Amino acid sequence: MNPLLSPGGSPLFDQILPEHVAPAIEDLLGQAHVALESVTTEAFPAEWSAIAATLDVANEKLSIAWGAISHLNSVADSPALRAAYNAALPLVTEFWTRLGADERLYAKYKAMDPSRLNTEQRQAHKNAVRNFVLGGADLHGPARTRFAQIQERAAELSQKFSENTLDATDAYCCYAKLEELAGVPEDVTLAARTAAIMDGKEGYKLTLKMPCYLPVMQFAHSSELRATLYRAYVTRASLEAAPEAQHFDNAPVMREILALRHEEAQLLGFDNFAALSIAPKMADSPAAVIAFLRDLAARARPYAERDVAELRAFAREHLGLSDPQAWDWPYVSEKLKEARYAFSEQEVKQYFTLPKVLAGLFQIVQNLFDVVISSDTAPVWNPSVQFYRIERNTPAGRVLVGQFYLDPSARSGKRGGAWMDDVRTRWLRPDTGALQTPVAHLVCNFAEGSEANGVRKPALLSHDDVTTLFHEFGHGLHHLLTQVNERDVAGISGVEWDAVELPSQFMENFCWEWNVIAHMTAHVDTGAPLPRALFDKMLAARNFQSGMQTLRQIEFSLFDMLLHAAPAPVDDLMALLTQVRDEVAVLPSPAFSRSINTFSHIFAGGYAAGYYSYKWAEVLSADAYAAFEESALASGDPSPATGKKYLQNILEAGGSRPAMESFKAFRGREPTLDALLRHQGMAQAQH
Repeated sequence: MNPLLSPGGSPLFDQILPEHVAPAIEDLLGQAHVALESVTTEAFPAEWSAIAATLDVANEKLSIAWGAISHLNSVADSPALRAAYNAALPLVTEFWTRLGADERLYAKYKAMDPSRLNTEQRQAHKNAVRNFVLGGADLHGPARTRFAQIQERAAELSQKFSENTLDATDAYCCYAKLEELAGVPEDVTLAARTAAIMDGKEGYKLTLKMPCYLPVMQFAHSSELRATLYRAYVTRASLEAAPEAQHFDNAPVMREILALRHEEAQLLGFDNFAALSIAPKMADSPAAVIAFLRDLAARARPYAERDVAELRAFAREHLGLSDPQAWDWPYVSEKLKEARYAFSEQEVKQYFTLPKVLAGLFQIVQNLFDVVISSDTAPVWNPSVQFYRIERNTPAGRVLVGQFYLDPSARSGKRGGAWMDDVRTRWLRPDTGALQTPVAHLVCNFAEGSEANGVRKPALLSHDDVTTLFHEFGHGLHHLLTQVNERDVAGISGVEWDAVELPSQFMENFCWEWNVIAHMTAHVDTGAPLPRALFDKMLAARNFQSGMQTLRQIEFSLFDMLLHAAPAPVDDLMALLTQVRDEVAVLPSPAFSRSINTFSHIFAGGYAAGYYSYKWAEVLSADAYAAFEESALASGDPSPATGKKYLQNILEAGGSRPAMESFKAFRGREPTLDALLRHQGMAQAQH
């Protein structure tokens, strides 16, 4: 039997092959089409539950199978799977576009009486009617046809952007000599030597994958080596890359994507794509977002300028660099941090082994939200992938809340970055009456464990890696701990895009709490916990260069919003980026840099005219975490009551009501900037 058609349970990831894709998608699209035709007949009742029991059930089967295929395409890319995915992509896109614009189905939803729906269903119904409008259901004739063509082509281009980015990253490597790697951490050097041996090469293999690239940029004494890697990294997927890699150029892909987005917005009656993107979000308008970003930039700028002045002075006085270049800044920053706070990231890393960090993360989640996390079994796509279950204790015993896959390691064929995705959503199923529990993917790109002299060592995480893990787990908790029974508004479903980062950024704060950190560290060689004195140095360095980092995020966010708010598609993206950098940035970027050519968030990741969401939600998450800080003043630990209130009002509520309502239910008021500025050491910058 085709594993993509297996009923219930977890996807059979260990059995899915490229040749299964086409027949499974054909079968499931057929079922979904029959269901759509059934519910749109005149005789079919315009009732929420009746439509859900027929159409939503068929659509979910398609979603779960396509989700499994898409996931494998992201974490286990191969030529055969890529071909199968790309062949099916237009068919799947065409169906979802047709479904979202179906006039008959739209009429059924408009005919429903919201007063007969429960609270969750009313919110889902409200979202559905809005999404029909944004999905082109009010379009007719040539405009409707063109809208469908745009959706199909945009999906193809988004996939092509991802492929070019992955291929350009995977295509590059260089082999360094040991003396060139002076300063680079031992675990990175060891991994580079192992990689070279596997290639049958002399020396040390360096790649553009983060577990290799970042430590070299931070620690390698050789400015020449750093320059080589830096140029390769910031010219990926561009014509500035080496000649043999220029066919991965994303520039034409980006221009066509932008033209299609502008055309789509105009078809739907919006001035530009930014206005269309903002329509279902918390923010009022693109202008409001731009004003928010510029206000935050003004507050952060004095701190960023101070950061740069300190870096330049240190580079000149201690490193003999009178004119540091772009590839020198990470190295200078690391050396300044070591000098000022008397510790290095490499020293810290020895205490954060992946197994110990996971145990500590699970402990804080269990304590805060009164759940139990334990190992579970399911078919997986790689031996390093783990599967877990989350349960809640009840008088009748443990009850399953949700399950999740954890894929922690970077490897060839796996796209970079970290993300959470849903496998399935909590749902009181209308076809069986049974409660379906949610399942999530948590994906990171950490270094793998190493082996030397027959001794296997676990993966070591930087503190940034730990923060990334907590961030993605926050998304996971939002999806998994929901108590909403309506699929379209359960967990992260239906949550405004600019609020969806609240739970993820909220969890990052725990990475700076001694009571949490103390339980999740053990030195890789001695097993000793992280010394309090070292943690205090880390804490002192927490806001190191926070001004610069804030402006860097604003640079991305403002570029994204101005790009999509332009009155016509922007053809010269570099000119716009230069304009934004002139306004916001405090460090110059080389003319050859083409970092936007791999800006996957906005060209392949759903963040178009939405990258500002990270800073927007950071205001929400910092203010939410301040409630825990306030409750901890007396005891040193956040009160269980605060954890319960956050669980009930934010995590369990999911998308069943507007995000601002959930925030106010938790905090008793609207959010303010105060906590964010205080957390980032910029409180004095308030006007």
